[in-house]
Amino acid sequence: MKEILKEKHRLLQELLRETGGCAVAFSGGVDSTLVLEAARRQLGERCVAVIAASPAYPRRERERALGWVRENSIRHVVLDSAETDISEFRRNGPDRCYFCKRGLFAGVWEVARSHGLPCVADGANRDDLADYRPGMRAARELGVLSPLLEAGITKEEARIISREVYRLPAWDRPAMACLASRFPYGTEITREKLGQVERIEELLAERGLAGCRARHHGDILRLELPPGRLAGALEDAVRLPLLELARELGFLYVTLDLEGYRAGSLNRALEQPPGEERET
Repeated sequence: MKEILKEKHRLLQELLRETGGCAVAFSGGVDSTLVLEAARRQLGERCVAVIAASPAYPRRERERALGWVRENSIRHVVLDSAETDISEFRRNGPDRCYFCKRGLFAGVWEVARSHGLPCVADGANRDDLADYRPGMRAARELGVLSPLLEAGITKEEARIISREVYRLPAWDRPAMACLASRFPYGTEITREKLGQVERIEELLAERGLAGCRARHHGDILRLELPPGRLAGALEDAVRLPLLELARELGFLYVTLDLEGYRAGSLNRALEQPPGEERET
């Protein structure tokens, strides 16, 4: 590992150690797994993982996160984040993520205080500064520490540290944004619709197409797959059960986006300057 990355890792450890105790918002993805592992090594029992139970996050991801903390005997709390109870979240404006994260971090702070911990940390990294991330504003307002960001660690560097220092199984895990990012802005988000998207993506994952996106356009289901895997969705072993499930869920049409998967495809409607809005 290069010296500059070793220095960033040292700073990450120092930032976490100096908190004196931390509740980590843990999703099981690359970034939050690295923060949690580094925190528990620095803080021991003064570290607690907080895992959100929400219809906006796939159950399989939550179960995987729970399995990992249990396997490693990490103190943890499952928090009902209840985003769909927040009217601003359901309305799904461009600032949806702000209201979601504000509610989530408020809950994580409650957990931290109940355990006598003075800090809440998340997994934001330096690359997030190039994106439009309303949730980061909520984190700042509530005093949440972003140790990867503070240490100048990018997503790729987080993967390297996870692999070479901690041997973490999540080091090469694809990005997994919340299911709310599958809906065009202004489209109401409900538990039922989130469940529809989750079931479609679960089917695709079971048939070897994990990491694809099921974009919800009312009665139209638009699938985004990496360009090299578009043909996989046309095989009868995928296409036929996919059509059957889509009809069962109420979709009238199922389309395959020829441009393929790209982060933030629904953000084009915002007509913002490049780099200002990007969700996965």
